[in-house]
Amino acid sequence: MSLCPAHGVSPTGCPVSQRAADFDPFGDGYQQDPPDYLRWSREQEPVFYSPQLGYWVVTRYADIQAIFRDHHTFSPSIALEKITPTGEAANAVLASYGFALNRTLVNEDEPAHMPRRRALMEPFTPAALQQHEPLVRELARAYVDRFIDDGRADLVDQLLWEVPLTVALHFLGVPEEDMDTLRRYSIAHTVNTWGRPKPEEQVAVAHAVGNFWQYAGQVLDKMRQDPDAPGWMQYGLRKQRELPDVVTDSYLHSMMMAGIVAAHETTANATANALKLLLQHPGIWRELCEDASLIPNAVEECLRHNGSVAAWRRLATKAVQVGGVDIPAGAKLLIVTSSANHDERHFADADAVDIRRANASEHLTFGYGAHQCMGKNLARMEMQVFLEELTRRLPHMRLAEQQFTYVPNTSFRGPEHLWVEWDPARNPERADAAVLQAKATVRIGEPSGQAITRSVLVQRVDRVAEGIVRLRLVAPDGRPLPRWAPGAHIDVACGDTGLSRQYSLCGDPADAQALEIAVLREAASRGGSAFLHGVQPGDRLRIRGPRNHFRLDEAAPALVFVAGGIGITPIAAMARRARALGIPYQLHYSGRRRAAMAFVEELVALHGDRLRLHITEEGGRHDLAALLRQPVPGTQVYACGPLRMVQALEAATAHWPEDALHVEHFESTIGTLDPSREHAFEVELRDSGITVPVHADQTLLAALRGANIDVQSDCEEGLCGSCEVRVLAGAIDHRDVVLTRSEREAGQRMMSCCSRACDGRLVLAL
Repeated sequence: MSLCPAHGVSPTGCPVSQRAADFDPFGDGYQQDPPDYLRWSREQEPVFYSPQLGYWVVTRYADIQAIFRDHHTFSPSIALEKITPTGEAANAVLASYGFALNRTLVNEDEPAHMPRRRALMEPFTPAALQQHEPLVRELARAYVDRFIDDGRADLVDQLLWEVPLTVALHFLGVPEEDMDTLRRYSIAHTVNTWGRPKPEEQVAVAHAVGNFWQYAGQVLDKMRQDPDAPGWMQYGLRKQRELPDVVTDSYLHSMMMAGIVAAHETTANATANALKLLLQHPGIWRELCEDASLIPNAVEECLRHNGSVAAWRRLATKAVQVGGVDIPAGAKLLIVTSSANHDERHFADADAVDIRRANASEHLTFGYGAHQCMGKNLARMEMQVFLEELTRRLPHMRLAEQQFTYVPNTSFRGPEHLWVEWDPARNPERADAAVLQAKATVRIGEPSGQAITRSVLVQRVDRVAEGIVRLRLVAPDGRPLPRWAPGAHIDVACGDTGLSRQYSLCGDPADAQALEIAVLREAASRGGSAFLHGVQPGDRLRIRGPRNHFRLDEAAPALVFVAGGIGITPIAAMARRARALGIPYQLHYSGRRRAAMAFVEELVALHGDRLRLHITEEGGRHDLAALLRQPVPGTQVYACGPLRMVQALEAATAHWPEDALHVEHFESTIGTLDPSREHAFEVELRDSGITVPVHADQTLLAALRGANIDVQSDCEEGLCGSCEVRVLAGAIDHRDVVLTRSEREAGQRMMSCCSRACDGRLVLAL
C-alpha cells in the first residue's frame, strides 16, 4: 500500500500510515474508550510509530506481555517521565520547591529494583491485607449513609475519591488530614506526568506538584519520630535500619509521594469505571445484586474491560523487534494495556462484558512480571467492598443522564463525575434492617474459578438411550449463553451438597440460546449423575464455564474420532464441526448394546457412511490396533471413553507422531496431599525476580498465591488445565491428566494445583 509522504516516516525509515499519524491519546476518542479507539491498530497495525507523540505504540496482548516480561530490554525508567516536556517557567517553579522525584518501584531498573521490591513486599501479601478490610467496610458504609436517602449522588465526589484516599493514607501510615488538598495535588501529579497541560496551565500545575513534594517530605519527617507505628512507610523506615543501602532516604521520599497517588487514585478511578460499566448493563448489575458471590470475578472483568490504567511506558535499551517490527535502541514505547485487554486473540468475545469470564484476571491492568502492581490486592479488596455495599443497599440505582469527562492523559483514566439516581422509598433497608448486617466474603487475591457460577433453567429433559438423559439448559431471562467450541465442558453444581461434576457439551455450538449435556446414570454414582437424573423441566441449576482444554485442531488435514459409551458427548460436537468445515474425518462409536448408546439415530443421519458403529452384542467389537496400524501424516485422533479404551488407544498410537492422540479425561488420578510422602522445594519466579518456598504440606498453587502471584485455577484436581504455569528449568513431577506425553517430556509446562518438583528447585516464567 502506498502512503502519502506527508504522513512522515518512523525513526527506522518506514512510512507512517494515516491512522498512526492521526493518533492522539489526549483527544476525546482515546479518553472515552481507548480499546475502541485503537481497534484498527489491534487488527491491522499492532505496532506503529506516532509522530505526534514521538513514541512507538504497542496494542496487542502477546506483544505487551512479552515487553513486561523482559524488563532488561524494555526499561521502565521513563514510566514517570513527563510525557509533555514543560517550559522553563514551570521547571523553575519545581526547582524552587526542591522537587527531586527519584526512582520508585514503578520506574526503577535492575539491579536496584528487585532488592527494594523484596524488602517492601510483605505488607502487600493477601495475609497482611486482611487487617485493612474492616476499615474499608466501615468507611464505605459511613459514606453511603450520608447520601442513601437523597435519591441522587455523584459517586466520585461523595464516595469513590475520599474512601480510597483515606484507606491509602491509613495503609501508608499518613495522618488523615488535608484531603481536599491531597486530591488537588494528586490530579496535578497525573497531569504533570502523563498529561498535556497548556503552557498557561503548566506553572499552576508545577506549584501543586511542588507543594505535594514538600508535603510528602514533611509527613515522612513526622514518621521518623515514631517508626514503629503501623503503616507501609513506617515499615520502610524499619527496613531502612536493616538495609540502609537498599531503602534510602531519597527513595522513601519519592515513594511517599508516588505511593499516595498509586494507592488511591487508580483504585478510585477503577471503581468509578466499574460502576459506570455495570450500570450501563442493567441485567448484569441485577445479577450482582442477586448473587454477591459473583462480585470478585466481576471486579476482574471490570478491570479488564474498563480499567483505570490505560497504558504504561518503556524505553528500548537495545535494538529489538516487537511484533515483527524493528524498534531502534533508545526508542520510547507506549504500551496500551487497555487495548491488550480487548485483544480477541486472548479474550474471546473481548468487547462483551462477561462477569463469569474464566480468564478475566489475566488482564494486564496491573501490569505483569517484575513490575506488576504491588497494591493490586488492596485495590481488588476495596472494589469488592464498594460493589457489595452498593448492590446490597442500592440495587435500584441507575445512571443519570450525563456527559462523562476525563482528565486528558495517556495512562490513567476514570470519569471526573459519576452521577447516579434512585428512589429512596425503594431502599431495601427501609423494609428490612437486616440488609445492613449482611456481609459477603471478600476474596483478597485473584478469584478462584470455582466461585464463578451462572444460573440456568432446565428447558427440556430427553431420554436419549437407556440410562442416559440429555438436558437442554437456557438462561432464565432468555439471553444468549456464552459461545463455546467443540470439546468444551461445563461444571454443574449438584444441589446444595457442594458437589460438582464436569460434563462435555454435546449440542450445536452455533446454538447461542442453549447448552446441552448428556448424563449417564452411574450405578456407583457419587451423587452427580443421580442428582441430574432427578431434575425436571423448569428446575434451575448452577454451572461454571464453558471451559475448553480439549480443543479441536481445525487446521488438521484429516481427523479420526473415537468414542466409547458416554464419551460420545464431546466427540459428537467435534464431528459436527469437522463436517461443517469440510475436513475429512471418520467417526468410530463403540458400545455394548445399541439401546444404551446415545444419539445413534442422529449420528447416522448427520454423518452417513463416515460413522462406524462398533456394538459388542452385534459382533462389532472395535479393533483399534487395526484402525491405527498405519500412521497417516497430519491426521489427528480425538478420543473420549472408558479408561480401558483410552489405554488401548495409547498403545495403538505409540508409533504415531507425538501428540497425534488427544484424549479427554473426567477422573482425577491425584489424591489428597500427604505431607509425609512429599518433599519441600522452591521455585524461582524469573519474571517477578523472587524465590518462593513450597512446603511439603502445600501445593505450588497455594505457595504462589501466598506470595502475591496471580494464577488462575478452577478444578484444582489436575483435570482442567486452568492453573498451568510455564517452566523454564527443573524436573517436574507431573500429576495431572491434561498434558500430552510429549508436553510432559518437553518439561515446559505444569499444573500448579497438583504437580511438583522432582528435586529441590524449579524456575517458572512468572
